[in-house]
Amino acid sequence: MITVAGSVETTLSAEKAFAFLSQFENTPKWDPNTPVMDKVTPGPVAVGHKYNAEAEFRGKRQSLVYEVIELTDNHIKLRGQNKTVTSFDSIDVTPNGTGSVVKYTAEFSIKGPAKIIQPLLKPAFMSLRDPALNGIRDTLNSLAAA
Repeated sequence: MITVAGSVETTLSAEKAFAFLSQFENTPKWDPNTPVMDKVTPGPVAVGHKYNAEAEFRGKRQSLVYEVIELTDNHIKLRGQNKTVTSFDSIDVTPNGTGSVVKYTAEFSIKGPAKIIQPLLKPAFMSLRDPALNGIRDTLNSLAAA
């Protein structure tokens, strides 16, 4: 499994930051490598909700189906899958003064014959981290300033 993780500080309150980030259909607003995230299940976010995503990886668009598998007041975890990869994405938001700290973790497991090259793919997956973290920080700070 390849793990990509990091944290950012934001001026947006923890409650507002988590409300925005837990609506996973907002992902294209902060993650430049996920241009499409369509909510399939209607209503407020809950365990079992599904999303259809298109993620860009190594110059190609990959379709994934995501499902919310854990949800609390400050934590959401989703499982994304297609025929070649399983991804677990977690977002945790904690208060930090009047703002918050957002921890983002993505774990990737390659399926099938390509699994043997998984260690060689780590740099490509790691290249997704900083654009996502910077996008989270910048988007949440923009919301705080609005």
